[in-house]
Amino acid sequence: MTVGSASGGASKGFALLQRLGRSLMLPIAVLPAAALLQRLGQDDLLGSVGGLQTVAGVIGAAGGALFDNLPLLFAIGVAIGFARKADGTTALAGAVGYLVLSGVMWQITEQEDGTTFNKGPYGVLGGIIAGLVAAWLWQRYHRIKLPDYLGFFGGRRFVPIVTAVAMLVIGVVLGLLFPLFDAVLTGFSDLVTANAVLGGGLYGVINRLLLPFGLHHIPNNVVWFLFGDYNGEKGDIARFFAGDPTAGTFQTGFFPIFMFALPAAALAIWRSAPPAQRTVVGGVMLSVGLTSFLTGITEPLEFSFIFVAWPLLLIHAVLTGTSHALVNFLDIHSGFGFSAGAIDYVLNFGISQKSLWLIPIGLVYAVIYYFVFRFVITKWNLRTPGREDDGEGSALLDEGQGSGETGETSSATKATMTQDAPPETGGGDENGKDAGKA
Repeated sequence: MTVGSASGGASKGFALLQRLGRSLMLPIAVLPAAALLQRLGQDDLLGSVGGLQTVAGVIGAAGGALFDNLPLLFAIGVAIGFARKADGTTALAGAVGYLVLSGVMWQITEQEDGTTFNKGPYGVLGGIIAGLVAAWLWQRYHRIKLPDYLGFFGGRRFVPIVTAVAMLVIGVVLGLLFPLFDAVLTGFSDLVTANAVLGGGLYGVINRLLLPFGLHHIPNNVVWFLFGDYNGEKGDIARFFAGDPTAGTFQTGFFPIFMFALPAAALAIWRSAPPAQRTVVGGVMLSVGLTSFLTGITEPLEFSFIFVAWPLLLIHAVLTGTSHALVNFLDIHSGFGFSAGAIDYVLNFGISQKSLWLIPIGLVYAVIYYFVFRFVITKWNLRTPGREDDGEGSALLDEGQGSGETGETSSATKATMTQDAPPETGGGDENGKDAGKA
């Protein structure tokens, strides 16, 4: 194998991982609705209002239905998101594939069939597998031509059929492998839970380091939807909303960073810009900083520095890891349905543990971020917004200031500084959150 072919293979594999990360964001987009409905229906919110118990039960059941059927939603969403030029047939194939997979695995593993798909042997992972297989088979067979007497089943109609057959075989294999998979996942989950300080810290660092490549959604889906079990609910997010007092290991540490630290970083970037550029830079930084605080959508802010000032990314990753380690050490537990912003913080305050401590912790991190970012930017002359070399980003800023009479800000300037970044650990477009999400 030549160096060129090896490099090409690695590049193709990396591109596939990026596609997988983007495809996961479509089903994750359902989580805010599921979390909001289930939370509003709980006893300490609408359920505590006299005369609204029945209404609360209906709303809570609506959110619970989405959580219970997450694997099916992932199968449909991943099938659509991973396939190129997907259509309704792709979604149907994903649903068919997961239904076959679920039924076969229930039989093979000899478990009692539940009323919801979320309690299937592989949970969300089974839905992701079904979606990937459906997407691959759709691209391969959606234009297949069959003999005339079978012509009705040709083309796109053939895809759900071949997906069902494929998932039958895959279901048998996965069913036989389930005891081993369950033992490994349970052992690893217990190990991380028992060492939440170290495990949470490493997760926080890795999560941010993968952000520039769009791969942070992959470990997110492992810990948010697979780790742990509480009354049949799997994953850090579902367990948190089901009332597990130990859930939040991989969510809580984002709150001090998203609500306080990153807005402080935006302030540091603004103050580090030359005086002539501060008006334009300040407007953008105020917008993205406020977005991070309220909603937990952080990429518009993070993408303003992670490429042009990569040392800040390394610092940001390490500090995010320390935040996760610290809150786990202090046994603080909170969670989100969308991302670690103020909206989720307030909404889920009643089912969190010691979450009031996140405010002083966040303020401390805000001070650290501001002074560290300010020092590093000025010491190393990093090219954060407003500090670009002449003829590049600064030219856009000059253009954004207009002729000196109108003072209009160019939309291209703002687009450049925010890098048109997809929101993360917290939602947004196809490559959005962070369910962080983060």
